[in-house]
Amino acid sequence: MLTDARLAQLAERLVEVPGVVAVALGGSRARGEHGPGSDVDLGLYYRPPLDTAALGRLARDLAGPAAEVTAPGGWGPWVDGGGWLEVDGTPVDWIYRDLDRVHRSWAAARAGELAWHFQVGHPLGFPSFAYAGEAALAVVLADPTGELTRLRQQAGTYPPALREAVVAALEEARFLLGGARKAAPRGDGAYVAGCLFRAVLLCAHAVHARAGRWVVNEKGAVAAAGRLPGAPERFGERAAAVFAGLGGGPAALGAALDAARELVEDTAAARS
Repeated sequence: MLTDARLAQLAERLVEVPGVVAVALGGSRARGEHGPGSDVDLGLYYRPPLDTAALGRLARDLAGPAAEVTAPGGWGPWVDGGGWLEVDGTPVDWIYRDLDRVHRSWAAARAGELAWHFQVGHPLGFPSFAYAGEAALAVVLADPTGELTRLRQQAGTYPPALREAVVAALEEARFLLGGARKAAPRGDGAYVAGCLFRAVLLCAHAVHARAGRWVVNEKGAVAAAGRLPGAPERFGERAAAVFAGLGGGPAALGAALDAARELVEDTAAARS
């Protein structure tokens, strides 16, 4: 089992690798929502050039001779890269974060800029504010210069301009549901399902934004939204019901779209 003391020692060894500026605990463990089998997500905040050869040697020292790390970008343009390791019997993910890109993400969030970027593993898209949100939610383990700690403190306050932009994105949800109306009579469940997924997740993001809470990916976002102040009544239950009848033909698809439209409008009308 990977103890807190061992984790701290690991972080200190990581910041000795050329290019690594800071190390932070992220994911469910940083939020206090992890279970017994949860991975340990370590954000490796770096500036190029990152010495991946040195990182690979450290990975093999900690996790055995088969351990590997990627070059930056090896996992895609937004997840970036890292390594899937097992340390002391615990799954440990090293996840690269280019620190200058994190700063740009935070600047864009403050300006209310919002975009969803294609990234494998993120069916809604990788939000432009995710890096800033990750920094805000992280537990800093090693930060010799204090740069990540300062950024974390700044991002602790959700930007009002971003809140407005995320709530305004409900207009996209309305547009999607309107387009899906044309596919429902044809029984095109796959297309309708895709539109419903995006509309419901946009609602979940809007609920989080109104509450001033960062949400950085789709996993658990709907359930978490339902627990927040200002969420429409029975938000999680209603969101689940939207998807319940997708295999039932045109009439069921129409009913699902009706339920989703009500959820969008209630989300738009809600107040935190």
